[in-house]
This record gives sequence, C-alpha cells and structure tokens, in this order.
Amino acid sequence: MIHLANVERVFQVGESEVHALRHVTLHVAAGDYLSIMGPSGSGKSTLLHLIGLLDQPDSGTFELDAVAVAGLDESQQARLRREKIGFVFQFFHLVPRLTAAENIELPLMLAGLDLAERRQRVDAAMAAFGLSDRAHHRPDQLSGGQRQRVAIARATIMRPAVILADEPTGNLDRAAGHEVIDILENLNRQGMTLIMVTHDPELGQRARRRIQMIDGRIENDSGAPG
Repeated sequence: MIHLANVERVFQVGESEVHALRHVTLHVAAGDYLSIMGPSGSGKSTLLHLIGLLDQPDSGTFELDAVAVAGLDESQQARLRREKIGFVFQFFHLVPRLTAAENIELPLMLAGLDLAERRQRVDAAMAAFGLSDRAHHRPDQLSGGQRQRVAIARATIMRPAVILADEPTGNLDRAAGHEVIDILENLNRQGMTLIMVTHDPELGQRARRRIQMIDGRIENDSGAPG
C-alpha cells in the first residue's frame, strides 16, 4: 500500500540544513495500524506529511497504492490525496463559519458529487459518529470531542484507504480522547489503514505496529512483518 525507500528530507533554516528524514525505508500493508512515536523534532510529522502528499522527499522513492508519486504533477497528486487519504489533525481545522454537516460535506462538494448523494452520505456519517443532533451547530458551539468527531467524519466521508492522524487526542480530555481513538480503531477494523503520530506512550502501545523515530531515522519498528 505504502512504500518508501531511502527517503531523505532536508529543510534549509537560515544558513543551516536540517535533516528531517534520513534514509527512511518503510513498507505499510493495506489495513495496517501503526503508531509513530519519538521526541519533538524526530521527524514524525514530516514523515506523516510526506505520506499524505503534503510534502515531497528530496531523494528516495515513494509509492502510494502502486503509484510512483514523484511522477505526478500537482493536480494528479491532489487527486490521489483526495481519493486515497483522510487527515485528522490535533487542532481539528474545521471551517468556523460552516456547520458540522457542511464541514463534513465539503470534500464531497470538492469531488463534484451531486446534492442527493452528498446529503445521503453526510446524514449517514452524522448518525455513525453520534452527531445527528449537532448537524446545524458551528464548531464554536461544539465540544472538543464533538469537533474531532466532525473532523474524522470529514476525513473519512470519501472512504479513503488511509487515515493519517497527527496527535488526534492532543487537545482533548482523557474521556474524549479514548472515544476518538475507539472511533479510529473501529475504522481500521473496517479495513482502513491507520497511521497515527502521538507523544502518548499509552496511545502508541495500542497500535499493532509501533515505530520509534529519533533524529529523522526509524530506530525501531516493533510489530513489523518479518
């Protein structure tokens, strides 16, 4: 599903070079569940953004669902990202002026789906995530846990193959955080590949496969197929 080989990513900061990723090789099968852990600056989010086609490697190769990403132009990458990947971020990134239902509907509108199918999918998602009674509420009228559920519903409304979650419980209390992780793990059980960056060791241990990063390198890959 996801194949990275000898990937490097270097940022120029002033007169210095920062090696965010160093010779990273990673293979992820469809339906896998990974946590990516490590100290700040270890390359976790850079790796996640690269997998999500929000960034590109300076060297090495990257294939997503048997497609060589380096050979795609910006519009082709955007289409692949829209069709294959759902993002869940720590800070939700909901559109403040839109209601919960309208936020969830947004990817469907961008994909050009007709109104009837959009409404059917949004209604089903709102029901599945326990949000039906919050359909017409804006983000500032929702709790943190509700906002993250809206964000997850929006991320998965296009039925992506991969969910990328960057500190998905970072802004939530413990109860809401466990609720969100249960939702993500249920989506994984339905067949979606789940890759989660977290600082929380307890959360990281829930994943079947656990990757530890230090200084841009994968130092340990526990649970990787032999």
